Amino acid sequence: MKLACQDSMVSGKDFNEKFDKIEQYGFEGVELWGAQLLDEEKLSAVEKALHGRSLKVSTICAGYRGCLLDSERAQRELAVADMKNLLDIGGELDAVGLITVPIFGPARIPDLSPMASAIEVELNLLVDLCKELGEHAANAGTLVLLEPLNRYETHLLNRLEQGREVCARVSMPSVKMMGDFFHMNIEETDVPAAIAEAKDHLRHIHLADSTRLLPGYGHTDFAAGFDALKKIGYEWFMSLECGIPGKQEEELPRCVEYLNELIP
Repeated sequence: MKLACQDSMVSGKDFNEKFDKIEQYGFEGVELWGAQLLDEEKLSAVEKALHGRSLKVSTICAGYRGCLLDSERAQRELAVADMKNLLDIGGELDAVGLITVPIFGPARIPDLSPMASAIEVELNLLVDLCKELGEHAANAGTLVLLEPLNRYETHLLNRLEQGREVCARVSMPSVKMMGDFFHMNIEETDVPAAIAEAKDHLRHIHLADSTRLLPGYGHTDFAAGFDALKKIGYEWFMSLECGIPGKQEEELPRCVEYLNELIP
């Protein structure tokens, strides 16, 4: 298990300064917001700032336009096009994968009952699109990473079980999923058990406490979760995605120390 930090959590006049700090704070990886990488000038700046460093790109976090499950075909096609570009970039940056939330909020596709409910239509569409994106990801040398969110942010994929069911239907090595401790803390009745059941599909983890602040500022049992990850042989990145309740130069190194004490 390796620790990463989202670049947006760290201040700096440019990527070079941000990456300097992320390394100094003790992280092995950086998670990048996808939208900035679609800008050629910013992508070039990222590549230059990474050159010669031990710091790795853990993942690319969304940042694409459109929506995979929008009712309008143009919006779905826009999402797919941007995601393919980001998958190519992810392959070039040697990122584990591109984090993908299929839809935020309620369904946008009409309920077609009794033929099919809106969720049935969405899941069938998601599987088909993931197969298309998965083929592109395989050629790019990276992964599509589905992210379940809590019920207050999306109606569709809320639990790891639902994410792994989609992965199983797609049945491609290039389509996997991730878990987020903040969302799992809300949705899972047993986080270690959910992790164990998702073992064949988990390739990334987000870290945030129950308060959505840095680990250690809430009641989430990270030790039990990390033990479950160790038991399934998890070896990829765990990236911070949370608020910082203080000065980053003090809080982030302290968080790294706290997490390393918990990692078995």
